Parts: sequence; structure tokens; C-alpha cells
Amino acid sequence: MKKYVLSALIICSMIVFSGCAAGYVDSQPADVVDVQGVAPGPDYIWIGGDWTWSGGAYVWHAGHWARGRGGRSWTTGRWEHGARGYRWRRGHW
Repeated sequence: MKKYVLSALIICSMIVFSGCAAGYVDSQPADVVDVQGVAPGPDYIWIGGDWTWSGGAYVWHAGHWARGRGGRSWTTGRWEHGARGYRWRRGHW
């Protein structure tokens, strides 16, 4: 019985700790040039492209125009470097 409990504990630990590094990479991807184009209206702001963690790697999603949110401003996403590597912090209102 102890053998099964120990095996289950080891497997669960592996699953938990394998998810800890999700979203970290050794080096940040090269900058992507996002074509902005013309705003569809006066109350639109440009939301720059964004990196999304998918399948063990970052995937680029192009920017888009969005209606402004009264009294709020958009903060662009950025790369942060830490002990485990680089991680993308998404933009937000």
C-alpha cells in the first residue's frame, strides 16, 4: 500500500511542478512589427499585438482597434525577466 501511495505522490508532484515553468522562455521572441492602419472612428484606440502561451510556446496575435473605455487607458503588454527566464505580461485596461 505504501508503494502505491508513494508512486501516486511522485506522479502528482511531477504534474504540479511541470506546470510551474509554463509561460517562461530562455529568451524573448524577436519584436514583431504590427501594422496599425487607420482607426475606424474617432473613439477607437490601438491595442497592440499580444503574445499568448499555447502548446509550450508563445504565439503572436496581431493588434486591433477597439473602442476606448471611458476614463480608462490601455497599458501595453511587456516582457519581464526573472530567475526562471522571460515571461509575457499581457496588456490591460
